[in-house]
Amino acid sequence: MRKKVILTIAPTGNVPAKKDNPSVPLSPREIVDDIMVCYELGASVAHIHARDLQGLPTTNQKVFRQIKDKLAARCNIITQFSTGARGGQDRERGDCLDEGPEMASLTTGSSNFAKGINSNSPELIEYLARKMYENGIVPEIEVFDVAMIANARYLLQKGVLKEPLNFNLVLNVPGSIPGSPKNLLHLAESLPAGCNFSVTAVGRAHADLIAVGIAMGANIRVGLEDTLVYSYSDGIPATNAMLVERAVRLIQELGREVAAPEEAREVLGIN
Repeated sequence: MRKKVILTIAPTGNVPAKKDNPSVPLSPREIVDDIMVCYELGASVAHIHARDLQGLPTTNQKVFRQIKDKLAARCNIITQFSTGARGGQDRERGDCLDEGPEMASLTTGSSNFAKGINSNSPELIEYLARKMYENGIVPEIEVFDVAMIANARYLLQKGVLKEPLNFNLVLNVPGSIPGSPKNLLHLAESLPAGCNFSVTAVGRAHADLIAVGIAMGANIRVGLEDTLVYSYSDGIPATNAMLVERAVRLIQELGREVAAPEEAREVLGIN
């Protein structure tokens, strides 16, 4: 039997606003309610960003704690906190790790965003990685370009990272690797043997590369963080539920099954 697909929902991100799509959840209650709908539809991991009262990205631990606690009271979805560069520029990006999520994002290099730098110094990468392991948190290695895979290999050899490695291949971010099947295949073939990997595709590449990823045997991530549009040909705006529903249909049509949270924990090495 083909391995099950771990489906991650990324409901918010740091960039989308209500003016871009009214369905973007911003407050802890909105984020939790949206994640709960997606959990019921099949998502087993929640990739979580936090916003302040003005809807702007924040590293405030209290906001992350609210989201985590509200989710824990309602379901057993895996909580994965973002430590991404848009949320902050230094060690404050790791403040949320003190709140004990099961996973956290770790970008192993620097790259460009459309309007800024995805800055991750060697010192910051190692600081975040060590803090994750000290808190029993499983890193998800975010890959925006090929060199980040090479650096993850180096950090594994150095003892900073530990197996099993979990990668998220992020394609089509403006300024980073374009979203094409050829580039996805190249990234996947560059990964260390025996690792787990997920596919995230931004904007117009979203649906196509999600389907390719499923066919390749990958896990996948969907959500309004990655695309605000459901159908670019028709201009139909997306909701998180719509994106999860489509992902589940694709998974089933391609002969695979969706992993439940407990099944995902076993695969990802979450104790």
